[in-house]
Amino acid sequence: MEITATHVGTATVLLRIGELTVLTDPVFDPAGSEYVVDIPARGMSVPLWRTAGPAITAEELPPIDLVLLSHDEHADNLDHTGRALLATASTVITTKSGSGRLGGNAIGLAPWESHDVVCGKTRIKVTATPARHGPEGIEPIMGDTIGFVVEVPGAQAALYISGDTVYYDALDEIGRRFGIGTALLHMGDAHFPAGGDIRFSMNGQAAAALARSLGARSVVPIHYESWAHLTEKPEEVTAAFDDAGLDGLLRWLDPGRPYPITWPTLTV
Repeated sequence: MEITATHVGTATVLLRIGELTVLTDPVFDPAGSEYVVDIPARGMSVPLWRTAGPAITAEELPPIDLVLLSHDEHADNLDHTGRALLATASTVITTKSGSGRLGGNAIGLAPWESHDVVCGKTRIKVTATPARHGPEGIEPIMGDTIGFVVEVPGAQAALYISGDTVYYDALDEIGRRFGIGTALLHMGDAHFPAGGDIRFSMNGQAAAALARSLGARSVVPIHYESWAHLTEKPEEVTAAFDDAGLDGLLRWLDPGRPYPITWPTLTV
């Protein structure tokens, strides 16, 4: 079975798995777009600025069978154009709380719950994984988020998509439950002025530690560019993996270009 991945930008990746077309965290508004994230728990709002547009426009996408949406509350994971696109997909899998807000074709999963998706002769199993968008107790401020493990029957290993998360103990269970071939890790070391030193996504050092915990054969960095709050450069990520002795693990994708995921453990 052929599996390809095209990095559209930020956390948006177009996956082709056999006959199934999958899109992650759809973000397609142009560069220069500005947003405000309201945080009622703190009585405050946080601005977001997009600094670069997507490598592929929403109009250039093929029909989407499945959207894997880590969370619906932040514009760098679901913007205006992406939100409109959800209605055109056959199925959207997201958080329990997000499915309640989105309705329609949205299915909500709690961590470790699974859902099978079928398109033609292709069947995959999607399992939600834990994710936490900042330090312990951050959920009332940043909302719920999940990651995903995608399994193809007969394959020796699975695909992992982290969602917006920091590295914390609950993620170690993923490597114990699944054999991870390729991991798409949300990085960027997200910071906001109002949050001070609080980290809201992984930096390269944390991503390397998670990759080691997962036992991943390869790591594709995503969610590291195109927004003002993403602060870590690719070369810093590469250096962190080198320092961890994982220099052969990273696979950087040129945005807009499809790459075959041909690592043997993901091919059946």
